[in-house]
Order: sequence, then C-alpha cells, then structure tokens
Amino acid sequence: MTPPPTGPIRDLGLVRRARDDEEDEEQFRPLEWGLIRRLFGYTAPIKGKVIALAVLTLIRSAQLPALGWAMAVIIKGPITGRDYAGIALGVAGYGLLALSTDVMFHFRQRYALEIGETVVNGLRTEIFAKTLRQPMSFFHRVKIGRIIGRVTSDVESVRVGIQDVLFVSVIQFGSMVFSAVVMAWSDWVLFLVVLGLAPILWMLNRHFRVKLSLYTRAAQESFSRITATLAESVNGIRVTQGFVRQETNAGLFRSLLADHARYNIAFARTSAILTPLLELNSQFFVAILLMFGGWRVFNGDMGMGSLITFFLLANQFFAPLAIIGNQYNQAMTAMAGAERIFKLIDIKPDWEDAPTATDLPAPRGTGARVEFRSVTFGYDPARPVLHDVSFVAEPGQTVALVGHTGSGKSSIINLAAKFYLPTRGEVRVDGREIREITSQSLHRQMGMVQQQNLLFTGTVLDNIRLAKPEASEAEVREAARRLDCLDLFAALPQGFATEVGERGAGLSLGQRQLVCFTRALIADPRIVILDEATSSIDAITESRLQKALIELLRGRTSFVVAHRLSTIRHADLVLVLDQGRVIERGTHAELLARHGHYAALYRQFVQMDDRA
Repeated sequence: MTPPPTGPIRDLGLVRRARDDEEDEEQFRPLEWGLIRRLFGYTAPIKGKVIALAVLTLIRSAQLPALGWAMAVIIKGPITGRDYAGIALGVAGYGLLALSTDVMFHFRQRYALEIGETVVNGLRTEIFAKTLRQPMSFFHRVKIGRIIGRVTSDVESVRVGIQDVLFVSVIQFGSMVFSAVVMAWSDWVLFLVVLGLAPILWMLNRHFRVKLSLYTRAAQESFSRITATLAESVNGIRVTQGFVRQETNAGLFRSLLADHARYNIAFARTSAILTPLLELNSQFFVAILLMFGGWRVFNGDMGMGSLITFFLLANQFFAPLAIIGNQYNQAMTAMAGAERIFKLIDIKPDWEDAPTATDLPAPRGTGARVEFRSVTFGYDPARPVLHDVSFVAEPGQTVALVGHTGSGKSSIINLAAKFYLPTRGEVRVDGREIREITSQSLHRQMGMVQQQNLLFTGTVLDNIRLAKPEASEAEVREAARRLDCLDLFAALPQGFATEVGERGAGLSLGQRQLVCFTRALIADPRIVILDEATSSIDAITESRLQKALIELLRGRTSFVVAHRLSTIRHADLVLVLDQGRVIERGTHAELLARHGHYAALYRQFVQMDDRA
C-alpha cells in the first residue's frame, strides 16, 4: 500500500496529484448541466410530482418577496395613514399569505424528498445491475471499496443535491428575480445601481468556484481511497494479524485520513472566505443604496414609501446570496458524486455476448464437447499466460490439469467457463464457438467448485439451493447422500438449517467445501469444474468423496485442477502445463510410463505423502 502524498496544500498542487491508481479519471472537468438532466431521467415514474414541485417552487419564489412587498404596502398605507381597519385587513392578508407560504413549503419539501429518494434508488439499482454484468476482468481492475463508495457516499451526496440544493437554490434565485422586478418597478434609477454592483458578485463567485470544485473532487476521491483500504483491510484481517501488521496498516490508514482531512480543511477555508465576502458585499451594497436612496428622497425624486418598499425588497434580493453560496458548496459535492457514479455506470465491459449469440441447448443426461483450438490468452493481451493450447474434452470425459503454480491451469478453466475470451484461437462447446453462445445459458449448464469456497449469509440449505432455488430439501439430502456426506451435514448444530455467517463464518473450511460440492452437483450440470476442490478437506473425508465423485462425474464433461495427483488418477486426459504451454498429455498410466515431467511430479507427491 502506497501512502498518500503529504505536506501542505499550495495552489491546488496536492489536488492535482490526487489521482493515484485511477490515472484515466477526469476528476477536474467543468460542471455540466447534462448531469442534472440525466439525474432527473430517473424521476420518470413520478413525473407528475416533478411537475407539481416545479410549479410549487416557482410559486414559493414569488411568495417570499411578496411578503416583503405586502409589509411595505401596509407600512406605506394603513400604518402611515393611521387607518386601523386597513391595518387589520392588511395584517389578515399578510397572515394568509404567510400561511400559504408555509403550506407550499410543506409540499415542496415533501415532494423534493420523494424525488430525491426515487433518484437514489434508481442510481443504486443501476450501479448494482451494471456491476453484476461486468466480466471478471473488471473486478480484477476495480477495487471493491470504490464500488461501495459510489453506492454510499457518492449517491448520498446526489440525494442532498436534489432534495436540498437544487430546489432551495431555485427558490432563492427566483426570489431575487421577483424582488428585482418589484425594485425596478419601484425606482428604476436606484435599481440600476444594484445592477452595476452585480458584476462584482459574479467575479467573486467565479474566482472561488474553480477552487471549490477542485477541492470537492479531491475530497471525494480521497474518501474513495479510504473506503477501498478499509474493505481491503477487513477482508485480509487474517493476514494483517498473522504478520503483526496492525500498527503499520493503522499508520497508513491514518495517512489516508489526514490526506482526506487536508482536502476538507482546504475546502472549508475557501468556503469560509467566500461566504463572509458575500455577506460583507451585501451589507456594503445596502450602505450604497442608503446613500443614493436618501439623496433621491432629499431631492424629491423618490417618496419615503417607495424607499421603504425598495429596502424591504433589497433584503429579499441580497439575503439569498449567502444561502446560494453555501448551497453552491454542496452542489459541488453532489456534482462530483454524480460524475463518479456515471463514470462507473458508463464503463463499457471489456467484452459482451455477441448480438448474434444464442442459447446453448441443454440435452439431459449428456456431457458437452469442449474444444480448445490454438488458444492464446493473456489477462493483459501484451503478456500472454497461455500459448497455443489445443485439446478436446469429449462428452463425459474428465480432463485433469496439472502443473506448478502459474502454469495456466486456472486460465484454462476461466476460458472454458467464458469468464474471459481468448486473445487468439477458439474455444468451442458442442461445436459452437463460445462467443456465439450466451453466457447465461452456458453457466446454467455448469457446476463449479473452487478453492475459495464462497458462501453467503443464510442457512446451509439456502447456500446449496443457490444453484437450484426450486430444489426441495429432499433433493438436497439426496445430493448429499450421493456425495456420501449426508452424515457430516447432519452433525452440524442445526443440520441443514445451520446459519452460515458472512463468507462462510461458522463452518470449517472442509464443511464449506462440502456445501460447495453439494451446491454444484444439485444443479445436474453438463460441465463440472473442480478447481482445487478438495484442498480444504482432510484425507479421510477426501477418500470418502473419491468414489462418489467418480460416479457423479460419469456422463459429465469435467475439468479437474488438483495438486494432489491422487485425485486425478481416473482422468480420461491429463494435460501437463508449464509456463502456459501443454508439454505432456495422456492418461495417468501413460504419462507415468513416459518417465517425463508428470512422472517426476508424481514421484515428488509420493515422497511427500510417505514423509507425512
């Protein structure tokens, strides 16, 4: 883990270096109204409420300055003329206007919350759906913490932007516009003074907008690094504690937190300068208006009542400036979050099923014919890990993959399962190129047991049914019986109803592996993949499984990866791999008779077994 850059922030230099492992991300591009339009595309199910909210927002924009105007009318008229009946009527009218304003505020806030929730649900649903459709290469490239950050903090910032920032800003801006109209109607000469001061405010906002935008995006990105590191540390807690890395990792995490804090502090300092400046300028403008307004009253160019009206509305005109300034800061956070969310959503998969791809037929009781034709493959195309691999697995045959770590065994399995596509050559299933077969139809005909036996929160029964949700408990028991492990499940505290914690907590490694075996076999697959499937099972349990596995794999095409060569003695074809190439092939007996690479591996295995 590389610690983040440290040191003080000077002239945004640290912000521009906040790109670490996402070099291609454009963190600092200008804001786009297209993002707002796209966000509101998620409100289609409640389009009527969006229209109603827009109308309420416009009405409330007019109501706020109307309160100031009504107050001025009451002061100029009934109060100045000592008209008690007029005062009563004016106060009653003012009260009704204030009440209607509060009613509008209730519905405006209620609809804004519903719209924000609709957008948030739509974003999270789409992020989840798009992420699950990505190929395996995506998950090797993108940290899980970054995805979590998009679904949590980034989406929440968008919620705040829609529920609060957008409509509050529209109302405040609308109040300024309506106030300006009435001010111009009251005295257009004095209003020209206000217009002359407007460019100063615009220049102030523009100067600070760029810095706030950069700091916001940098803070968002640094928080994403924090989330990613936290997820990585929790997932790797055994390694952390096993190698006594607690203090070291905690120090690195503190550095990330300090990095994030610097961005937030820089943002807060800039905001703390902008907001008082806006308020100071508002007061300065009022002082200028007092001077010019008083001079016009002295000269008889303007009545006292008009001056009172002008100043009451001037407060309605200037007061929103500080509010809009604060809202703009939050808008930066929301827009930064929206940019990052849509960047994740818009990531194009490295590959997708071809438009012409069709489902693979699933004839019952037969295995599939799998053929590799001169396959070359690399997770990075420039660095192949498989070189010109060719072989055929006939229906019902078992193909064993043997070789040292890194020889290419898992890569062959990944290609056979269409988790990746070959860089060159072809992989064929039942005579059809794998690109022309839909991934879902292929995966429905596969059963896979891997070395990393992932289980989900729920019961043992739930995890086994994952491969066949409609399976009855009797079918599950029958599958376990055929594997000769029904008694091992019965020995669990609640049998098949035993709760499994996150990632299989509560079960031993061997018990998790048995769950995965049963889960794969209950699906009645045509293709079975066993990737170090017995690595977590003790020798006694493994010996019980061997006979059952041979029986269950009969009639199915299977690929078996195992370091324990005793588990592949009955394979129809053994492929010996070295540095991505097939260097030997044949049956177990044939390869032993050749006294080659496989025979040497087998002798090493026997010697190690004898020593044990």
